[in-house]
Amino acid sequence: MSKEPALRAVARPSPDFTDRAYWAGTIKMALSRFFVLQVLHDGPAHGYDIARAVERTTNGCCSPSEGALYPTLREFEQGGYVTSASEVVSGRERKVYTLTDKGRDAFKVGLEAWMDATATLTETDRAAAARDQAKGACRC
Repeated sequence: MSKEPALRAVARPSPDFTDRAYWAGTIKMALSRFFVLQVLHDGPAHGYDIARAVERTTNGCCSPSEGALYPTLREFEQGGYVTSASEVVSGRERKVYTLTDKGRDAFKVGLEAWMDATATLTETDRAAAARDQAKGACRC
């Protein structure tokens, strides 16, 4: 019998699926990654410019923090989706990120997937509205 203390799993609270903030956070996290690719699809940029362009492009919906952006860029770089090179801008050294051909392919696949999801959500919304309208008219 082992004399080491047993490890207990700490129960994490279940997310509140009725909280709009839960869904917004989940969606924004995935969208931010996609929009980083979109910004770099338009041309090379350094981190600060990428974050601001994502924020502008999404009308403020997605505003990646440094704590989220740089790990994403590292992951993209490790996967071969972007490359980086150091350059001096206004006397400061900055990394400039450039989308690779693999990154362009990822952007196109991501765009198709988001468009499919958007079409499905639009249809789901229409169907739910029709069901709600039918229930309201029935008074059964």
